Amino acid sequence: MGETAEFVARAAVSQFNSGSFEVRRVPYMNDPEYLKEKIKEAAQYPSVIAYTLVLEDLKKKLIELAEEYKIPTVDILGPMIEALKKVSPTPPRMEPGLLRKLDEEYFRKVEALEFAVKYDDGKDPRGMLHADIVLIGVSRTSKTPVSMYLAHNRLKVANLPLVPEVAPPEELFQLPAWRVIGLTISPDLLYDIRQARLKSLGLTAGADYAKLDRILKELNYADEIMKRIGCPVVDVTNRALEETAGKILELYYKGERNER
Repeated sequence: MGETAEFVARAAVSQFNSGSFEVRRVPYMNDPEYLKEKIKEAAQYPSVIAYTLVLEDLKKKLIELAEEYKIPTVDILGPMIEALKKVSPTPPRMEPGLLRKLDEEYFRKVEALEFAVKYDDGKDPRGMLHADIVLIGVSRTSKTPVSMYLAHNRLKVANLPLVPEVAPPEELFQLPAWRVIGLTISPDLLYDIRQARLKSLGLTAGADYAKLDRILKELNYADEIMKRIGCPVVDVTNRALEETAGKILELYYKGERNER
């Protein structure tokens, strides 16, 4: 959080309308010897040390050294933490770098969500090579919603519909089998889902897409592709989205461990 102290310092310096101040940031301060080195360096000039240290031993060391070298110090974070302690039911964790970790997790999640949208429904097969997980299966096996759910776990997921008339892209067969997850479903349930889908679109229920013989043909084709790849398969029949995603995560992390 060195950038926090830097921001406050620059805001304060701006009140003096002077270009004679120089603000230097020293991030990731966690070593007492390095701390001593930097304070000795600061002592060579008229200096003020603004800090956001949360490790108590390191804070005490900084204050002792600053007093020894007669350098004024400003604790940027301490007073706010002390105030929050008075109203919070839980104590502070007092771990350095937590804000940075939260920011990193947030941006990884955004990146994963953008990836899921970009490589949804087989839009660009090249994305498969950069995916953590590739979901395959026939239409209406929840590939897109599961992809989005997994993206919230910061995993980059691409998905591909399997259609008998369209050969899968070669990229699919270049991936380790454990990174590909097949989704399957019972023919009867898929029939009901597709019938409902056609009705919601105002289309006739007699369309080939929702006929049972067509559904069986697609499922058999998808099963052949999954066996060819040798990938794990998850049956989504009567599974909640969270349950399906949980099973996929279990298979993914198991495959990742075995790959190491």
